[in-house]
Amino acid sequence: MTLTEPVIIGALSPSRAGDFMTCPLLYRFRVIDQLPEKPSQAAVRGTVVHAVLERLYDLPAPRRSVEAAIDLLDPQWERLLADDPQYAGMFADEAEQAQWLGQAREMLRRYFTLEDPTRLEPAERELYVEAVLDGGLMLRGYVDRLDVAPTGEVRVVDYKTGSAPGPDFEAKALFQMKFYALVLWRLRGRVPRLLQLVYLGGQGEVLRYAPDEADLLATERKVMALWSAIERSLESGEWRARRSRLCDWCDHQALCPEFGGTPPPVPVRRPGDRLRGSRRSATDEL
Repeated sequence: MTLTEPVIIGALSPSRAGDFMTCPLLYRFRVIDQLPEKPSQAAVRGTVVHAVLERLYDLPAPRRSVEAAIDLLDPQWERLLADDPQYAGMFADEAEQAQWLGQAREMLRRYFTLEDPTRLEPAERELYVEAVLDGGLMLRGYVDRLDVAPTGEVRVVDYKTGSAPGPDFEAKALFQMKFYALVLWRLRGRVPRLLQLVYLGGQGEVLRYAPDEADLLATERKVMALWSAIERSLESGEWRARRSRLCDWCDHQALCPEFGGTPPPVPVRRPGDRLRGSRRSATDEL
């Protein structure tokens, strides 16, 4: 008997799910229209810091020091610039770039106050994961770090270069981690023991959460409900703008009805087209 491949109706990443929850029109601009966005200093700094922390664990444990991490910063920034020279245009002058790099160094120093990398041996770093739910929706994304204990228990770790959220926003922050935990559960058949968010901004903080099957089943229902809402917008052509304080950082205000703009016509979708979650870039959620 041959097994048939599941029919995939679309794909969703935590970043794009977060876009739709924040503002359906933003989701449309990013996924349907694929409008270009200017790189932000905060997002690109996050990309560089993530790259340094990933490569820090290439070193033998005794050499994972603050100094070693800082020594990795300039080469990772130069590598990113070589891949995409437009990032150099984020700065008014060399002094502003130097200040930006200084902020990245402070985040790396802060990391060592939150974890001791000499005592860790991650099983995976920058791990791409994907799983197809029973309804045909593919969930996918990148896990910053996966730690596996000798007993087989799994800890999912994500680095954040912003400040830790207040109590009212913790649930939104944990949604991304539960999303990853759901994917890993579907892939490996075991619920991760711990979800850990390491915040490198502000004073530095570690947010931990132990999920269970009920949590992940609720997350699956939420994700499927989100996808149903996305499909309704696709069918109706209505993508509602939702104003919030995040609008201050949006590149698309000129096209947004909340700011007196008019969105362009919705691109025509061909039969068989399906929406795909994007791979990580310097503008993805970090």
